[in-house]
Amino acid sequence: MEYEGQICRAPMERSSFMLPIMVGCSYNRCRFCNLFRHLKYRELPFEQIEAELARVKNVGGNPRRIFLGDGNAFAQKSERLMRILEMIRKYFPDCEEINMDATVTSILKRSDAELEAFYKLGVRHLYLGIESGLDDVLALMEKDHDQGQAYEAIERLHRIGMIYDAHIMTGVAGRGRGTENACALAEFLNRTKPAHVVNFSMFLHKEVPLYQNILDGSFVPASERENLEEERCLIELLNADILYDGFHDFIEFRVRGRLPKDKEKMLARLDKVIEETPETEVYSYVQGECPALERCGGGSVWQCS
Repeated sequence: MEYEGQICRAPMERSSFMLPIMVGCSYNRCRFCNLFRHLKYRELPFEQIEAELARVKNVGGNPRRIFLGDGNAFAQKSERLMRILEMIRKYFPDCEEINMDATVTSILKRSDAELEAFYKLGVRHLYLGIESGLDDVLALMEKDHDQGQAYEAIERLHRIGMIYDAHIMTGVAGRGRGTENACALAEFLNRTKPAHVVNFSMFLHKEVPLYQNILDGSFVPASERENLEEERCLIELLNADILYDGFHDFIEFRVRGRLPKDKEKMLARLDKVIEETPETEVYSYVQGECPALERCGGGSVWQCS
């Protein structure tokens, strides 16, 4: 596969055939994100996309799940995305689902007819960067949506039959606001019922725009202990049927399970690691390289699952 940049996809897509249809992220403005800032966004030509489909078919591949990369692939123009979906159907008629990252805005820009057409061609899971349950935090992070818009977009997906999976981020509200954010997120997730929640404890690179907010004092990061306490509060309040997966970079800790069935076991694991984590320690979140990269071989944490 010809691929530019680092692979970024949710853990649930680790066994999917990843089909690049673009380089970089079409939005690329989230203040905490450094995944695509070094790339110049561009759409890959249809000839290259079709050549990759043919290559996989010619070596005997018959993927049942396909993930379209890179960031915010759902924001492609409708005509272009339809052509790619039809191309996939031509090469892999047995494919059961085609999944990709999306934003709330990219969903709201679609008509119901367009959403229905995408569904008929196999689009099933959209991964949304919900991040926070607080509108002021979403605004600071330049998420380009508020909670009201997120409710509207997800309701439209549900009416069509699509599944939404939520990316959230402990620590995104900053020091002292973890419980507030956890309560707001729990209300949102209980109402919108994502199939999966991936919680990625905030990791900041010194090159992201949010670093300037740290320097000027307008954003004070939470410690990893606070992030763990926020995650515990969130899990305790979640009562919807959700597959939950929580990552942390600065400590080798991951909590996952099916809620509410596994809630008590997950809370017990969190209680243990919270007790072992110093209250005052603030990790070197701006020193450059992600500590998890050594553990995952240099790829994106989203790929390590």
